[in-house]
Amino acid sequence: MIKVTLKDNTVMELNEGITAYDAAREISPGLARAACAAKINGENADLRTVLNSDCTLEILTFEDDYGRRTFRHTASHIMAQAVKRLFPEAKLAIGPAVDDGFYYDFDIDTKFTPDDLLKIEAEMKKIVKENLKLERSFKSRDEALSFFKDKNEPYKVELIEDLPEDAPISFYTQDDFTDLCAGAHLMNTGMVKAFKLTSATGAYWRGDSNKKMLCRIYGTAYPKASELEAHLTMLEEAKKRDHNKLGRELELFTTVDVIGQGLPIMLPKGAKIIQILQRFVEDEEARRGWQLTKTPYMAKRELYKLSGHWDHYLDGMFVLGDPNDETKDCFALRPMTCPFQYQAYLNRSRSYRDLPLRYDETSTLFRNEDSGEMHGLIRVRQFTISEGHLMCTPEQLEDEFRGCLELAIYMLKTLGLYEDVSYRFSQWDPNNREKYIGTAEQWDEAQGIMGKILDHLQIPYTIGVDEAAFYGPKLDIQIKNVFGKEDTLITIQIDQMLAEKFGMEYVDRDGQKKNPYIIHRTSLGCYERTLALLIEKYAGAFPMWLAPVQVKMLPIADRHLDYTYEVKKQLENKGIRVEVDDRNEKIGYKIRQARLEKVPYMLIIGDNEVENGTLSVRERGENGDLGSMPVADFINRAVEETESKIIK
Repeated sequence: MIKVTLKDNTVMELNEGITAYDAAREISPGLARAACAAKINGENADLRTVLNSDCTLEILTFEDDYGRRTFRHTASHIMAQAVKRLFPEAKLAIGPAVDDGFYYDFDIDTKFTPDDLLKIEAEMKKIVKENLKLERSFKSRDEALSFFKDKNEPYKVELIEDLPEDAPISFYTQDDFTDLCAGAHLMNTGMVKAFKLTSATGAYWRGDSNKKMLCRIYGTAYPKASELEAHLTMLEEAKKRDHNKLGRELELFTTVDVIGQGLPIMLPKGAKIIQILQRFVEDEEARRGWQLTKTPYMAKRELYKLSGHWDHYLDGMFVLGDPNDETKDCFALRPMTCPFQYQAYLNRSRSYRDLPLRYDETSTLFRNEDSGEMHGLIRVRQFTISEGHLMCTPEQLEDEFRGCLELAIYMLKTLGLYEDVSYRFSQWDPNNREKYIGTAEQWDEAQGIMGKILDHLQIPYTIGVDEAAFYGPKLDIQIKNVFGKEDTLITIQIDQMLAEKFGMEYVDRDGQKKNPYIIHRTSLGCYERTLALLIEKYAGAFPMWLAPVQVKMLPIADRHLDYTYEVKKQLENKGIRVEVDDRNEKIGYKIRQARLEKVPYMLIIGDNEVENGTLSVRERGENGDLGSMPVADFINRAVEETESKIIK
């Protein structure tokens, strides 16, 4: 007998050699029916895992993250089996679970059509109804290679060849379908009650644009039809808010093939929003003691070699010249601003009296993102950020870190994004030493300092191993787009390594030269990404202070134009952004167009307004028609709403 400690600290005595699934049946038949995976001694595991000694055991259901991923990973195998039944010539690649569903990549000569997806779904329903048992087995490396070579599955062969020589190679079989897979999986196909294939697209094998383009089918799955229906409803709402669609409809930005992927063009309205954001950020940073710098967009490779970017980030840079020809100058567009701003620090000798020294810059950066990674304004190849670097003494580090975090939180709250973010403490991976500079002792020290600061500031964070910058740990402020894809919006990093590499010193109170600590930070992050998130957050109906057009004036007839333009001038003199729709169209049509443009206020001008010197005011949203209002009253209302940055 072995002792198994459950989640509630209850201890059960069970037979040695029992599986996690059978243990779940001993606990509760209902729990076994809902079981998706297990956690044994704190490690995620398959339900088929044998318990051979005393351990802790937690049975994971769809409510748990790993349980949910196991459920959807099983759905990807059901889909792959259905595809192989319908399209035997299709070659299998990979089929993981993702945040809100799953996908599987296939090598097939023709693209999957919407009709194909319906056929695959129907076949999946048959497989679910068959309630096939999933069985796990292990093969030696030679057996595994032989198995997939015989089945003419070259992608599986490649995956096996890339595994370590001594790696256990597991297979999962359901009836006539066997796949290479580390697991975990459900016990049978019958548990996957509700699923939907959502799209078919192209994807390069292993995300490498030099490799073959495969056909990828996306889907999602739930235990209950009601949960699936709720998710699909959410997706429909997300599509309406998708910045890639809405931003183009509202004429905020566009892209052009002859310019290139990941290089958006900001149209006047989108450019205006980014200008408003940049001025807001720069003014607020100046108020908090940051000094503006302006540095070049490119530099010689020697600068990047000094910083470490040449060795650790070359693939992500746009290089001008031959990087391997040392006889000629070679330049690269900057992927970040830190090594440039360090030169401002090095412009003269520094004393402890100069610190903290805060440099900021509205920085345009360039990163050679993979084509498969780019999406609208979320991930692009040229972007602009509110970047800053702060040099300080060890004693100043916590207060300055707090100041950077308070600035970021102020920005998020003002934009209405604060409730949507989460925090990740991104650390190095000591098993991936080639990715990072510095010693283990330096990393332990930097992460220890940062951990104490975050705990002292009571920041609720998760830990992301192998997510640190190559020179130091960081606090990543994470946010999800409407489709649930998570990206980093703001980062605050502690760096104790690059100052020494660049020879950055200060003379301390004791007369000794020391290296300052450096905090790398963004106060708002990437303006393009922020604009995308704002489009989705507000469905294009921006708060008054951010709206590119705040007021739309709608004269009913030509005889009202003189008065309309007179009021327009008064509004513009107070800084209000105004457009006049003076087209020879009916007023109902003009009102509908203004609503589609999601303008905060419409001012309708007719005979009564001209005669009385008033405005007929309509507000976007629930309040609707505000009735007649003196011009001065509306101007005061608009100015106050803009200056207060209120979100309604």
